[in-house]
Amino acid sequence: MKTKTMTSKDIGRLALEAMLVEVSVTPKPGLVDRKNSGAHSDMGFFTFLKSAAGLRRCFDDFAEAGIVAGREGIAPADLFPELRRIGILAERDMFEATGGINTHKGEIFSLGVVSACAGYFAGAGESFTAEEILLLAGHVCAGLCERDFAGIRTKRKPTKGEIVYILYGFTGIRGEAEAGYPLVRNEGLPALKKYLADGHNINDALAFTLLHIMALNCDTNIISRHSVRTIVEVFDAVKAVIAGKPTIASVRSLDKTFIARNISPSGSADLLAVTYFVYALTNTSPN
Repeated sequence: MKTKTMTSKDIGRLALEAMLVEVSVTPKPGLVDRKNSGAHSDMGFFTFLKSAAGLRRCFDDFAEAGIVAGREGIAPADLFPELRRIGILAERDMFEATGGINTHKGEIFSLGVVSACAGYFAGAGESFTAEEILLLAGHVCAGLCERDFAGIRTKRKPTKGEIVYILYGFTGIRGEAEAGYPLVRNEGLPALKKYLADGHNINDALAFTLLHIMALNCDTNIISRHSVRTIVEVFDAVKAVIAGKPTIASVRSLDKTFIARNISPSGSADLLAVTYFVYALTNTSPN
């Protein structure tokens, strides 16, 4: 349970922390980390640092929008249009900082929504748990899939995620958000708490937590790069590592395999950032 006195700057700082922690976790299969660029040739660790620096203020804005809505008793679903407006501006800042490279679009969306939810509770003068924040996100995003996917088959330039929806019906991060982030609530948070309680440092605990998210996440980035068959192969490979009790060596081996196959579970990385964020919001940030 967190106190009800958090300010927008408190929330925004932790959102930035979550972005920096996520990219710093090493190793991460197929993803940018401190050791390599994973399955990405157009970005690296320092690209992510520049992007995060450019996004610092937007999370204060997301949180402040939530605070205002909570204080004024605005319905959670009515908050979303303002969050989308802030998100569009944040994406412009990201592309300006990176020279047009998409480093954090998914995290802008999810950390933005969750920042607003933490702000909503603070604005209403209420304490909150990690699970309550995530469930509130579902109310904020109510109807999102129906709205965003309506008429998508006639869209001139659909995004990769939208193409995956057209081909396979997977709703991606929109569906995860609208459901109140069940992969974070049911997989990410319990795994992170377990690995920290078992004495692992924050880097290793998050590296292993990422596997738990990957084991169930129909990551639209993997599917758009490859196929549904590939995501099943990813599930099998990751579950085998988890079953054998993950080690940094086993995660590093997965990283080599994913790089060789050009597999990037970036959607799962975004959910790892959300996992850390809601944990840090409601606990003392681990070292």
